[in-house]
Amino acid sequence: MSSEFGHLLKISVFGQSHGTAIGVVVDGLPAGEAVDLTELQAFLDRRKPGKNPLSTARKEADAPTFLSGLENGMTCGAPLCAVIQNGDQHSGDYAGLTDTPRPGHADYTAGIKWGGHADMRGGGHFSGRLTAPLCIAGGIAKQILARRGVFVGAHLKEVAGIPDAPFPLRPSAELFQEVAAKAFPVLDDGAGERMRAAILAAREDLDSVGGIVECAATGLPAGLGDPMFDGVENRLAEALFGIPAVKGLEFGAGFDAARLRGSENNDPFVLDHGAVAAESNRAGGILGGITTGMPLLLRAAFKPTPSIARPQRTVRLSTMEETDLEIRGRHDPCIAHRAVPVVEAVTAAVLLDLLLEGNHGTF
Repeated sequence: MSSEFGHLLKISVFGQSHGTAIGVVVDGLPAGEAVDLTELQAFLDRRKPGKNPLSTARKEADAPTFLSGLENGMTCGAPLCAVIQNGDQHSGDYAGLTDTPRPGHADYTAGIKWGGHADMRGGGHFSGRLTAPLCIAGGIAKQILARRGVFVGAHLKEVAGIPDAPFPLRPSAELFQEVAAKAFPVLDDGAGERMRAAILAAREDLDSVGGIVECAATGLPAGLGDPMFDGVENRLAEALFGIPAVKGLEFGAGFDAARLRGSENNDPFVLDHGAVAAESNRAGGILGGITTGMPLLLRAAFKPTPSIARPQRTVRLSTMEETDLEIRGRHDPCIAHRAVPVVEAVTAAVLLDLLLEGNHGTF
């Protein structure tokens, strides 16, 4: 299924942006794991819309209802199913898009694939709204990982060309928590203020901006993953590219490695309290598709929100004539800052799947 990922831990997302509800099924969670619902709701609230002028004005509680998989606050071995009701849709804003597809959206491609029957209100099944159930699965995965000493955190690395400070060589769980507690998820609050100003300026200009999310995971053992087509990068890329608007992904030094010499890019091996470690981490904690024991480091690039209030060129499909389109509705001038917990969620889910595989489905 196109809306499912995972090997032992299978995660399937369902629903449409303006449908009755959206949700997730998670099959393969180990039984007997406590799920702190208050902590989970706080995680979901980090990506919730309608909190400030930096995001869409759509108001949603994003409070999940669990239909199965939890008993007395513990996973019970059955597939976990959770739903989130949709409550604040303005579907009329999307009338006519099957005939005049929006540039940058999946209106045209979905219309071709499904013969005009796709529900594209609010982006339908392609919408960033579907990242809310992803955060349910990933938020639970984060809790399970943390109990094993594996911590996942992210920050907004860049918006509109304005950079945040990078993660240190060995980010701590406390640093992850500090960033997660902020209203705007950056390491350098001064940079954050400049980013916020750029986002608001784009909104005033009836436009949008993109950004980059940097994510790290600490506490991973060396030896997870496989070479070639089932490496850690492969597994993460498959899932992370499922997040709407992700257009690029890099690990460690990423594309900058192409501008270095081998003597600059290689991470020297050293001994750290008797254990093998690396002096730097341009590999991003992965060599040959297999974890090294260093922090895993990746960055995901998010395109500018395609729904902008400026007139744009499109084609009226019923007459095959070029025309102008003015998009109505409520849209984010930048989605990258709300995507920070989403990148954490997907990364945590993939890492939990890898750890379950390495331990034959148990811990």
